Amino acid sequence: MSDLTIHNTLSRQKEKFEPIDPTHIGMYVCGPTVYDFAHLGNARPVVVFDTLYRLLKRRYPRVTYVRNITDIDDKIIAKAKNSGEAIDTITQRTTQAFHEDMAALNTLPPDIEPLCTQHIPQMIALIGTLIAKGFAYAAKGHVLFNVPSMKNYGELSRRSHDELEAGARVEIAPYKKDPSDFVLWKPSAKDQPGWDSPWGRGRPGWHIECSAMAKQHLGVTFDIHGGGLDLIFPHHENEIAQSRCAHDGAPLANYWMHNGFLTVNNDKMSKSLKNFYTVRELLATAPGEALRLALLSGHYRQPIDFSIESLQNAKATLDKWYGALRSTAAARAESAPPPPALEDALSDDLNIPLAIAHIHEIVSALNRAAAPEEQAPLRAQLLASGEALGFLQQSPEAWFRWCPATCDGPTDAEIETQIAARLAARQAKNYPESDRIRDSLAAQGVILEDGAGGTTWRRG
Repeated sequence: MSDLTIHNTLSRQKEKFEPIDPTHIGMYVCGPTVYDFAHLGNARPVVVFDTLYRLLKRRYPRVTYVRNITDIDDKIIAKAKNSGEAIDTITQRTTQAFHEDMAALNTLPPDIEPLCTQHIPQMIALIGTLIAKGFAYAAKGHVLFNVPSMKNYGELSRRSHDELEAGARVEIAPYKKDPSDFVLWKPSAKDQPGWDSPWGRGRPGWHIECSAMAKQHLGVTFDIHGGGLDLIFPHHENEIAQSRCAHDGAPLANYWMHNGFLTVNNDKMSKSLKNFYTVRELLATAPGEALRLALLSGHYRQPIDFSIESLQNAKATLDKWYGALRSTAAARAESAPPPPALEDALSDDLNIPLAIAHIHEIVSALNRAAAPEEQAPLRAQLLASGEALGFLQQSPEAWFRWCPATCDGPTDAEIETQIAARLAARQAKNYPESDRIRDSLAAQGVILEDGAGGTTWRRG
């Protein structure tokens, strides 16, 4: 097996992965802010780092994957105020919806999923350490990180202090010592959630949350920190600043990985352009595996353009993969590890498109194989390859019987009854009736396929 290499955003180059402890890998990925349904931009890092998680679990004895839930945030507070719902009601309902949607994309749950609201004491302690070491200061109920106090601030995003002052999206306030200083703690009004602290009743800033939770569950320094490209600045830059300054310069993570942006029909996804898709609405129109394949069709570091056509193409590709499994069901396949070529592709900075190309090769070889003894090892390779990437996780029959939420066609039982009637018509040599049944089902979106083993069907 080839070495695992990772493109480290910090160095801007691919590096051989050398874990802190080869027996236990630590990975932290920024999770959702739970105030609404997850959209495609939320889903891409989830499926990307799920694929990495699967790879790490095959290569190392133990992996601890931490992905947080941000359940205290100004967006959540605004949603509660506008809707009249309690914050807990919103966050619990939205967290459950997120879990359901990500499970539909065949993503494994993280090993640890910390809630921000359950780690307030750790955040307060970390802020206190930063103040004591001269990197943060209290002002009018706020606590701010003093950016100029950290000499090498900006290494991840490659931004100078002048650029930070000119272009950073920061709140300009008279109590800041420097315009680029960012909030660690802010005061809460009476109608806002808050916690007692040495600086008054308030709530944490966004960045301090991940620093505190990562330390709590993975230690001062861990192996991999992941997230979307949009988090490099300011979120991940500020995480690094807080954590390194609090821990005497110790790195927060040794490798930083970021997935590229997602566009829709070559435009930035936005509600104003009406090209804004939630995962939930797309799952009503296509299977979760198809959406997963559409999101993994390009290299994770590159931008990817999503369209309904790309989702349909992904569904058609999976039809071929499941079709190969269905047509060779008689060939009993022993379990097998993923083929070396596929593992090598994934080990090369998670080259998922190349790994998918290897799956296409296996499917082609399986379709050409005639004898069960030829089919069995290829079928085993296909199943193992699919599992490595989070695909082929159900039976072919279940896959082909999937129906969209708007499906108003015949039920499975009705289709089976029609297939039996067609078989009887064919046995009676009543071919016009046989053709009528086939055409009637086709008009209702049900495709019949005759083979040596009998007639199978799928929804078109």
